[in-house]
Amino acid sequence: MHPISDPLFYAAAIPAIFLVGMSKGGFGGTLAMLGVPLMALVISPIQGAGIMLPILIVMDAVALFAYRGTFDRQSLIILMPAGIAGIGIGWATAAYVHEEFITLMVGVISLLFVANYLYKGKRAHVPAEHNRPKGYFWGAVSGFTSFVSHTGGPPYQLYMVPLRLTPTLFAGTGAIYFATLNFLKLIPYFMLGQFDTTNLTTSAVLLPIAPVATMTGVWLVRVVNPAFFYRIIYVLMGVIGVKLVYDGIGMYLS
Repeated sequence: MHPISDPLFYAAAIPAIFLVGMSKGGFGGTLAMLGVPLMALVISPIQGAGIMLPILIVMDAVALFAYRGTFDRQSLIILMPAGIAGIGIGWATAAYVHEEFITLMVGVISLLFVANYLYKGKRAHVPAEHNRPKGYFWGAVSGFTSFVSHTGGPPYQLYMVPLRLTPTLFAGTGAIYFATLNFLKLIPYFMLGQFDTTNLTTSAVLLPIAPVATMTGVWLVRVVNPAFFYRIIYVLMGVIGVKLVYDGIGMYLS
């Protein structure tokens, strides 16, 4: 029962976990998508996902406590069943889904989201109404991509960001949604052999970073101007979208 000892791994993993924790605290949205890709610079993406999941559970617990009682009920009613169904689809198709496909798909989704925002201009700041068909679709996609590569953020935000909730309401709703999905992923991840002793002990070594990073994100959500908050999300989705499309194409060509 020995954790990973390579210093290069921790040089990538510590910043990755801090960025993910800030996102789990509600700040930056798509920052969480950088976690596994950063770890993948030094270990396999599959192992990175296995190491990250127990840490995500701890971050979720901190976020749930910080935002207790703060959430949008209607969003959860629409998204949660679809997200759970998406996890089921991801589990059922785990042996057939290729990583490069998911990477490219999430990247394209992110860029289309930003392009739509730029096209709408000022109209993008007008709060949208809840839309069940749209919510069911993006919730299912979010659950699927969350299961496969912990990249459920962009599909989730495609539904949530246009609602223009207050930052704390947006963050509190996301805390409940992703805490539920990540908890449900524990069983299939265990059955797929993701929790060996090396991964678990490595997760334990990195675990103390989780609450500090998450509370940093919570603090930023409460002090940053709402308009600036949403600009950050759009910018990060654009940058990460470009990176994922580049990575996905590179995987297909290699």
